[in-house]
Amino acid sequence: MPGVAAAIISLGALHLGGWKPLEQLGSNSLFQLRESGILPKPIWDKRVVVIAIDEASLRKLGRFPFSRDRYTQLLQALSPAKPAVVGFDIIFAEPSPQDDQLADAMSAIGNVVLAKAWDDRGKPLPIVPTLEAAAADRGHIFHKSDTDGIGRQATLWLRDIPSLGIAMLHVYNSDKQPQSGGLEKFLSPPNNGSLEFYSAGINWPGKTQFLPTYSFADVLEGKITKDAFKDKLVLVGTTATGLDPLRTPLNQISPTSGIYLHAAVIDNLLNNRLLQPLPDWTSWLILLLIGPITSAILSKTGPRGRIAIAILFPLIWYAVSFLLFTFNSLLMPIAAPIGTIVLAGIGLQLREQQEKQQLMSLFEKYMAKETAELIWQRKDEIFKNGEMQPQEMVATVLFMDIRGFTSISEQLSPGELMPWLNLYLNAMSECIMDRGGVIDKYIGDAIMAIFGIPFPHTKPEEIKQDAQNCIAACLDMSERLKQLNQQFEREGKPKIEFGVGIHTGSIIAGTVGGGKRLNFSVLGDTVNIAARLEAMNKDIKEDNPYRVLITGETWELVSDRYEARPVKSIQLRGRKQETTICAIVGKK
Repeated sequence: MPGVAAAIISLGALHLGGWKPLEQLGSNSLFQLRESGILPKPIWDKRVVVIAIDEASLRKLGRFPFSRDRYTQLLQALSPAKPAVVGFDIIFAEPSPQDDQLADAMSAIGNVVLAKAWDDRGKPLPIVPTLEAAAADRGHIFHKSDTDGIGRQATLWLRDIPSLGIAMLHVYNSDKQPQSGGLEKFLSPPNNGSLEFYSAGINWPGKTQFLPTYSFADVLEGKITKDAFKDKLVLVGTTATGLDPLRTPLNQISPTSGIYLHAAVIDNLLNNRLLQPLPDWTSWLILLLIGPITSAILSKTGPRGRIAIAILFPLIWYAVSFLLFTFNSLLMPIAAPIGTIVLAGIGLQLREQQEKQQLMSLFEKYMAKETAELIWQRKDEIFKNGEMQPQEMVATVLFMDIRGFTSISEQLSPGELMPWLNLYLNAMSECIMDRGGVIDKYIGDAIMAIFGIPFPHTKPEEIKQDAQNCIAACLDMSERLKQLNQQFEREGKPKIEFGVGIHTGSIIAGTVGGGKRLNFSVLGDTVNIAARLEAMNKDIKEDNPYRVLITGETWELVSDRYEARPVKSIQLRGRKQETTICAIVGKK
């Protein structure tokens, strides 16, 4: 089933990371759509602020890194405002003559969290002991962006070392109850610190420019009111271009700074809105279900319905994902399910195209293109597992061959015989198919055709029309043969006379053969009777201008449109009643 195959392919791609680039784009689009304001959007938590070492601060205070006395001055400026906690996204790994003064300022304010980091080789960068002793806590600032350069994950714990944001919340909550039901579980290392990395998805509340951010230099100069920092979680770090660049789903073209990642972690934890991805097993189950379901629905709809489904299903999935993302902070897979829907549709289309090719190879040489297309459109009525199901129906069977073909063939070389015969067979076949007949088979110079297949005709008027179409095809063939014989005469080739036998009755239609050799054919006594009438044509030459013999059953169906004369009644083997035979003599 195409849907199952699509699900398996999609699962394989998911396991190998094939969907990841598209999932990243999908995730970005969720943030961007939410930011557009189509639904109520979140805002940054007002308890979080940033003091930025920005371009203005660098112009006023000199190159970064600053001397330690600048940070001492900052803490002294913040102390009267009584911030809840101050976190430095700045590495203090090298000793400085001003360390003691900074340590005193840290002890005085009592709630400073310092950053812990590692060098490019993974070696820890130790915090200056004097400063570490004065700090309320320390937290790592490790961060790794996704392959597209966007920060979507935050490493909350490195074994037993919390992130800077977690460490700040330790201090913030030391004399408070947790601010949300989901916060306390993140304040301790998972599995007693046995996990090397413990990460979570960042739910960016908005563009970083909407988070209150104050220039480092302005704070030192007293330009910022105390209320801006009172009871706030204050992050101090660089925002100047090139110092600590970070791209977010909402800040891609103009990158922001890494300090805001820590701000987002604090915001998410305070508001219990870290992004929660679906468990792997749930994603697998979704893909395993969505493929077959899509395939089953598509297989029961027409072209317009499929187009609608191809548009609606992905839109519905995206809409559901967006709502869960917006209101539940649940990050659903987007690309993989939508891709599975597309793969299921493509797989179904390919399978149907293959089936159509098989069907056309079975029928296109033996019936009009319109009839073959009709069979394809109504294939579910007669096909199962790629094979036509046997059906009993009433149809009109035609047998015809060339009179005296054996002697004619002896007059022609092989190079002359086959083109001559094929020209005749093609012309007769066109007449049959133009009247809705189906060529069952060619047997040497003989043609067997059926009128009334492959769809069962049960209404009397339909069965009658099949018989009349058959006689009309015979008259068409007679006229066409006259033209062919004129051509053969000009070319010095033998003329052709044919004989036709027709009977209307019950047949069984279906595919016959095995393996790669399947043919459509019909079986039944009706076929045998038509063949016997065709053979009798050799002996009935008078008042038989069209060389067309029909049974009484067929005559009853065409008598209002065609003239015929009774020839005789005979007892055919296998039939209890005598069979009346008539010769078609023209139209009424």
